[in-house]
Parts: sequence; structure tokens; C-alpha cells
Amino acid sequence: MKKNKFKTQTKKLTASQLQKAISYLLIQNSTRRFNPKQISKKLRLGNSRDSVIDALDQLVKANKVIALEDYKYKAHLRRRPTGPTGTAEGKVDSTRTGTAYIEIENQEDDIFVSARNLGTATHGDLVEIKYWIPRGRRKPEGEVVKVLERASDQFVGELCFHKQNAFVIPTRVDVNMEVHVDIDDTKGAEEHDRVVVQITQWPDHQGAKARGRITAVLGAEGNDMEMNTILINSGFNLVHDEKSISEANSFPEDISTDEIAKRRDFRGTPTFTIDPIDAKDFDDAISIEFLKNGHIEIGVHIADVTHFVKPGTALDKEAYERSTSVYLVDRVLPMLPERLSNNLCSLKPNEDRLTFSATFEFDHNKNVVNRWFGKAIIHSDRRFAYEESQEVMDSGEGDFASELKLINQIAKRMRKDRFKKGSIDFDMEEVRFRLDEKGVPIEVYVKERKDAHMLVEEYMLLANREVATYINKKAEGQNEIPFVYRVHDYPNPDKVAELALFAKELGFEMNIGSPKEVAKSFNRLVKEAESEPALHLLQPLAVRTMAKAEYSPNNIGHYGLAFNFYSHFTSPIRRYSDVLAHRILEKNLDSETWRVDKTGLDEMCKHISKQERKAMEAERESIKYKQVEYIKKHVGEVFDGLISGMIDRGVFVELIDSKCEGMVSFDRMPESFDIGEGRLFAKGVRTGKTIKMGDKVRVKILSADLARKQIDMELIEG
Repeated sequence: MKKNKFKTQTKKLTASQLQKAISYLLIQNSTRRFNPKQISKKLRLGNSRDSVIDALDQLVKANKVIALEDYKYKAHLRRRPTGPTGTAEGKVDSTRTGTAYIEIENQEDDIFVSARNLGTATHGDLVEIKYWIPRGRRKPEGEVVKVLERASDQFVGELCFHKQNAFVIPTRVDVNMEVHVDIDDTKGAEEHDRVVVQITQWPDHQGAKARGRITAVLGAEGNDMEMNTILINSGFNLVHDEKSISEANSFPEDISTDEIAKRRDFRGTPTFTIDPIDAKDFDDAISIEFLKNGHIEIGVHIADVTHFVKPGTALDKEAYERSTSVYLVDRVLPMLPERLSNNLCSLKPNEDRLTFSATFEFDHNKNVVNRWFGKAIIHSDRRFAYEESQEVMDSGEGDFASELKLINQIAKRMRKDRFKKGSIDFDMEEVRFRLDEKGVPIEVYVKERKDAHMLVEEYMLLANREVATYINKKAEGQNEIPFVYRVHDYPNPDKVAELALFAKELGFEMNIGSPKEVAKSFNRLVKEAESEPALHLLQPLAVRTMAKAEYSPNNIGHYGLAFNFYSHFTSPIRRYSDVLAHRILEKNLDSETWRVDKTGLDEMCKHISKQERKAMEAERESIKYKQVEYIKKHVGEVFDGLISGMIDRGVFVELIDSKCEGMVSFDRMPESFDIGEGRLFAKGVRTGKTIKMGDKVRVKILSADLARKQIDMELIEG
């Protein structure tokens, strides 16, 4: 046992950890009153008195703590309101403040649960709740009464020692417990190191202690640790299962002649890949062949993952558990072990590779007149980065110049037809980073989408749509063939109506008379936003009005793309949904009809959809962290921005160039402001000055808190 573990008997917490610790202390001692000194002593804090007071002030503002006379504080325990009640099951969707919403299947409105009513539930857990509708309100509130299924049992936290005890304080704001661990089994971690802890015994009530074991040591602060923390806290293991790696390593490099004989051979057909410049796994390739009848055959060739990943194997089980690769700003956590994802499955140039291919014959009018699906072998002649292929198309010179131009002409025709039929242009602004050798951002910019990006996208959409259409048509006149559809429901009419009111304040009129008119309005919004930056604020809000796209064996079509049938077929290296689609399609390529159990497929689709959402949340967390890390080097500087949101404490401002978002507190303004209806404007109490959503402002960066991923700003007059 290391003696130095017991030298420090106090613990210094981050701002968010300090607020959590104080809140739990006051809740556990709800009948007592404490002053800051008593709180510090009770929690054995190493934080300064000013830090404790600041944390208490924040808790008072959040209505979690009540400030009393004699400089004492107590927990704000609300009396439960009366009203209609009920019970339900749903998933926990936590917020940054520690509160949560319970998402209930087939119910439009989520149920709000305050932090004190969450019990031991954490983000993503399946829970049973009791809910009620408070008097004078329309929206329900609830309380978690039981956790039915845990979303994760591993968390990242800070290791602390006190006397003969060791415990981990999780970094996630929604994990409201200390996890006690064996002091003799801390894997060599020092005090305040970040560690991964696995829960072995959950607490029976909020604020109680949990038991766990340390599974990995991440070390002290740094870029690598922060990104790994995001992955682990999102529920993804950093390393692949040993059995999966062993299976992946057992496959031979060479393709047998017997295997080649079973497949259609495209190795003599001009073929290339177009991917991001830093891509390592190449899911798809495109080929082009000029037919004797004057038509053109374009092939969409997809990595044949199912040749390697067989049902029931360790590879298959882990791929299903992960369900997706996770893409953070500076790294990728692949769904499959590296031997497959970056080597055997990846459609590398100048290598023979196995594919599951879809070919489309286009006539003189660029219409599809024939289709073929099947197992194949290709030999990619060239690997293009998006920028390289764009340069070739622009200049008309270079490898495959004429082929690229022709393929792009057909893609533009398909894109035009798609929008004419009601497809929505989801051309959202994507933030990208230029990093130094240590992974620290030195530039933040908005990704520019050009023809090269849209060309690839259009052929992937074509293949995905045609595969789903083929399966559906094959079942005509008989029982359906259960399949993995990518579905997207109509938008919520109430949310669309709210968006239309907001848009009107920004000078943009929406027609919301029907789903088709809504789609037209969204596309018009994208077009007008090109010349009016304030309208960019509406685009993410417009996306939020829509239902979430998900995987399901119950086809309802895809509203956003205006497709009756749609699947995901084109990225099996990084999506398990595509692996399932390949298996079902392959079994149904001949005259026989093969069906999988629909109930089991439905459960798999739900799991895959859940994992997809977790991966997207992790990606957003990494972007936010890198934005704060970037702006930290620019504290004191002034930038142009747009008012992007409003809450009671202040306004949010999104910087125009970098898309970094921070908050300007009303406390830093020369007068108090009242928030207007719909949180679209704020009005000065003394002068009547109005601040509106979308207003262009200049702001000074005051601070950037990496731990909380928050940026503080102040307005610069004029």
C-alpha cells in the first residue's frame, strides 16, 4: 500500500463537482441548516471559501438551494403538487443541469423529472416513473420509482482518498453518487487521477454510496484523456474484445480462387473511392462502364463485411453491442477491430477486395432502366480525397476526369429530381477543426460542401433506396419480408407551428399547411440562409421539429428524403444496421423468399437506434470540448456573433466564424432584462431596449471553462 495516498485528507473539486456535492449534502440533511464553513468541513473540501460561496450562489439561482438568514443554507425540497397521476416506463434523457426528461415510446410529450426526483437513474436508463400534472400547468412532471435497465455500468471519475478509504467521484453531472473502491486495487492510480470505474453494487437511494472496481487508469488531464472520457461516459469500450480481435486476426490476407469464382468480377472495370482526406476505412467505391447499347452502368460497391462477420461469432456479438463506429473530432473508435475496418474490409486502392455491389444501368436520358445486386470482387484503381476529385471535375484534367464529370452530371439530375419530389435539403453547417500535433485546435471552420461530397451522397442514397424497394417488391402478394428500414416520420405539427412563429420574427414566412409545404419551406430556408446569416439559426431548430430518423422493421417511409422505401446498405464497416441489411438481402437474391423473425429484428433495431444516438451525443460533446479549447486561447479578444438563444440568466451568442457558442449573463449588462414570450426577445427594464434572436452583436471572450465546456462572454457596445 502506498503511504503517500493518505497525505491529502481534503479533496479539491471542480465547480460542477462542488455543486453536486453540496446539493447531495443538503438533500441528505434536509432538516438541518449549514453555513459555508460547516459545508467545507463536512465535505472535507480543499476548495477556497469563495469557491464554496460561488457554488452555493449558483445552486440558489438554479432553485436547488434556499439562502436563509445568518448566512445559512438548506435544500429546496418542493412539495409535490397535486393533480392527475399515472405510471409509465421510459428512457432517461439527462440535461447539463442535472434534470432529465423521460422519453416514453409512442408519446409525444416527454415527462420532466427534477434532479432530486431522479433517484439513482442516469442518462439512457430504462426506468419506471410516477407522474402527475401540476395545477395550473399542462405539462406533466414525474419521479423515478425504479430503474429497470441500466444503460451503462462504467463511468469516468476522479480518484480520491480519505483516511483508509478510496472512492471515485464520477465526472458526469447525471451520476449523483460516490463510488467506493478497494483501496488495495487502484491499478497504481494516484489521487486526482481520472479512472474508469465499473459499478458492482448500485446504491438504493439518491446520494447513497455505490461500490465498484477500477478497470482502467486514464491519468492526469490532457486531450487524450478528455476524448476517452467522452467515449466511456457515452457507454463505449475503448478496446475491442480479445476474442473479436483473435477472430479478426485469423483471416488470411489472400482471397481464394474458389471465393472469386462465386462472384461477379469488376476488376477490369474503372473503379475509385472518394472519401475525406484523413479516412482510414473505405466503405464504398464507384465504378463506371460504357455498355454496347450506348447506356452507362454505374456500380456502387460496398465492403463485404458479412463475408467475415458471421452470426453467432464473437465479432458479430461485439459489433452488435457497439452497433456503430464513433467519430470524435480527433479520433475514431471503430465498430470492428482494426484488422477488418482498416484492412481486409476497407476498399483500398490497388488491392483486390470483396464487395456486396449494386449496379444501375442509365439510359440516354439518365434514367435507371436496370438494376443488379450481388456479391462481387473489385480492384480500386484510385483513391480520391474529396478535394482531389473536386479539382479534377473543375479543371477537367487528371485521372478519370471524363468519368467523374459524367457521374457528377447524373448525380445532379438525381438530386434535382429528388428535391422536386419533396426531399428536404439537410445541408447543415458542419464544424471542422485543424489540429496541431498534440491534438489542440488551431483553427475552427465550417465545412464547405461541394459537388464531390454531393456526388457520393447521391449514389449512396440511390443504393439504399433501391435495396429497400427490391425487398418490398419481392414480397408483393405474400407476407412481408422483415427488413431493416431507415424510417422518418412526419414532423410534429405543434413544434412546426412554434418554429413558424419564431421564423416570422426573423422575417421568414413559412407555409405549414401540409407536410409537403413544410418541406418546401425548409428548402427555401436553406436557400435564403446563404445570403442571410441570421437564418442559419433556424436550421438546427427546424431539424429538431422533426421526428428522429431510426431503424425499424415497420416501414413508414422516409419523410425527409421523400422516399417510400429506404434502408442503410452502404456503410457496413461502421454501422451494424447495414450488416443486417446485407444478410437479409443476400438470402433473398434468388427466387426463394427468406424471412427473419420480425419481433427479434425489432428489438435489434431499437438497440442499434439507441447506440446511434449515444454516438451522436459523444460526437457533439467532443465538438463542444474542442470549441471551448480553441476559444480558451482567445480570452480577451472580440468577435462577431449572433444571438442564438435566451434563458432567464442571459443570452447565448454563436460566433459567426467558428460557431463557438457562449453565454452573456444579464448580470454583465447595464440594466435588467425581461424575457419576452417564446424567448424570442428580451426587453430592458429601464430603457426598453430590445435584444432579439438573430441580432448581430460583438462580444468579448471573458473565460472558457473546459471542465464544464462553457464559454462566458460580454457584449461590446456598438
